[in-house]
Amino acid sequence: MQTLESLLKKGTTILKDNGLEEAGLDAWLLLEFKTGKNRAYYFAHGDEPVSDETAAEYLTLIGRRAGHIPVQQLTHQAFFMGYEFYVNENVLIPRQDTETLVEEALKHLGNVEKPEILDMCTGSGCILLSLLLERQDACGTGVDVSPEALEVAKKNAGILKVENRADFVESDLFSAPYFCEKGGKDSGKYDILISNPPYIATGEIETLMEEVRLHDPRKALDGMEDGLYFYRKITAEAGRYLKPGGWLLYEIGCTQGEAVSTMMKAAGFTGVQIVKDLPGLDRVVLGQKQEEIHV
Repeated sequence: MQTLESLLKKGTTILKDNGLEEAGLDAWLLLEFKTGKNRAYYFAHGDEPVSDETAAEYLTLIGRRAGHIPVQQLTHQAFFMGYEFYVNENVLIPRQDTETLVEEALKHLGNVEKPEILDMCTGSGCILLSLLLERQDACGTGVDVSPEALEVAKKNAGILKVENRADFVESDLFSAPYFCEKGGKDSGKYDILISNPPYIATGEIETLMEEVRLHDPRKALDGMEDGLYFYRKITAEAGRYLKPGGWLLYEIGCTQGEAVSTMMKAAGFTGVQIVKDLPGLDRVVLGQKQEEIHV
């Protein structure tokens, strides 16, 4: 019978042999997931036997990880802004880079009372739901073209107990009847429009790492020919759905700051700036809808 220690060694070896850079970490995460034992327990009880059934299930997961399926898709767990989210193959796995976007949104919500948030291309809902968790007085709408992604977002809203403050709309950007009804009306105006849209140029997708290229949903990656398609479409209409003084915030690819800034300025947004992430790469572009001037 296998022990915790022997099973971890076997899993690590299999992943190393299949070229996984973080074989030891991945093998550990899957062992913890399968056995429920944390590191402190493991170091004290590494010689504890593991049932044949659990060992077989663990090695099945290891085999799938050896095929470059992301750990988060195997465990259905991803962590973002300190919260745990359910994920599957229908959504992008939340990434730490995107936390910069959420942190900037929180800064610009500032003292706004009962803020209303529109999250375009919501995916797992991690951006919108994190904002709702950080701002207990906020409510928001998550929009995605994928019904499968929206099911994940709704599930996360329920798990995190914010479903009463989050609506979800299936729409190809602003095309759904929901927006035809809301556009231009006071009841349809948001304090923040936030988006991490698909921004990889179509021709670059095949150059991405295997975990992303083969296992993230392609429609969540593909920003069309030059990667800027969704920024153009959203920026062109964003003003209709923002309150005067409201903010538009995007996550961007690290080479897209100048292009996205230029299109936002051309659309009339003010105070446009580029914000870097922790590694120092351009990661967020944001700007403000002009306040109404009363003569």
